[in-house]
Amino acid sequence: MASTEETPIRFGILGCAEIARKLSRAITLAPNADLYAVASRTIEKAKAFASSNGFPSHAKIYGSYDSLLDDPEIDVVYIPLPTSLHLHWAVLAAKKKKHILLEKPVALNASEFDTIVEACESNGVQLMDGTMWMHHPRTAAMREFLSDSNRFGQLKTVHTIFTFAADPDFLKNDIRVKPDLDALGALGDAGWYCIRSILWTANYELPKKAVAMPGAVFNDHGVIIACGASLHWEDGKVATFQCSFLSNMAMDITAVGSKGTLHVNDFVIPYQEHEAHFSAATESWFNELVTGWVPKPSKHIIAADLPQETRMVCEFSNLVRAIKKGSKPEKHWPTISRKTQLVIDAVKASVDKGFEPVEVGN
Repeated sequence: MASTEETPIRFGILGCAEIARKLSRAITLAPNADLYAVASRTIEKAKAFASSNGFPSHAKIYGSYDSLLDDPEIDVVYIPLPTSLHLHWAVLAAKKKKHILLEKPVALNASEFDTIVEACESNGVQLMDGTMWMHHPRTAAMREFLSDSNRFGQLKTVHTIFTFAADPDFLKNDIRVKPDLDALGALGDAGWYCIRSILWTANYELPKKAVAMPGAVFNDHGVIIACGASLHWEDGKVATFQCSFLSNMAMDITAVGSKGTLHVNDFVIPYQEHEAHFSAATESWFNELVTGWVPKPSKHIIAADLPQETRMVCEFSNLVRAIKKGSKPEKHWPTISRKTQLVIDAVKASVDKGFEPVEVGN
């Protein structure tokens, strides 16, 4: 955390998307960040957003995105705009020397994202995507278990799911169902979390190929609103995922190793803000009469001093402060964003090709 003598990192929000409400609160709660500005395409909308989301009295209100990017006091731009707008505004923000917290999916394809990364690297700015669960302390605790060769062993398979039952208004009007705004639909939204969790479990080793499962559901505009896929590695690891806007809420990871199993049932958004849990099992077997498990999986409860989205803001602010003091931007975050996007691209290509196997790019 920043010391009291250090000036907080100033955040500007580009657009008034629903998710920006959550990030506004996160920035407010972060001890090393300042909710400094918001921009919309109209000054009236920006004012209403700031008023309804508890912006501080000193916050600046802009009626255009360009005006916010031209503010020299802003360190970081959070971009929750539709995916089709990411390329333009992220590149422009980088050229204005703004560090970028970019909502997922980061782009419509990896080629677009490469252009964003190039702009960030050439301008010396930090880039991170907004996958909040990565920053929860539970995630680090789960990593410890997965990395323990005595308890978990070698990863064999991962199964993950993120679904929610969207209401009729969402399915008709949300940007995530419109081909000109978020053409990747449920794959780019809920599927991003599934694919990221699979890559995270596999230590970001890319699979060799992706095979979309038959049964993908499209809306009237051809946007995916439910789909699944299997991912395959050269060493025999296999993963599956299912994402949907049409099924009841579920957000599970099951990772199975040669010795152990990890289960988490609320990985995207924990059941409650200040505490989360997962279960771990090692060398499970049947009891003598085959009526139960020996040993039973253990439940691990992890406290969180701050919401996961606030921890993300804190971590990003620390990276920005380090750059201000002479450090280079951290490449880990854009690297794993790109890998997630590469798998999304392969799954989308498999869907488009009638569910044929597709090689994952690199």
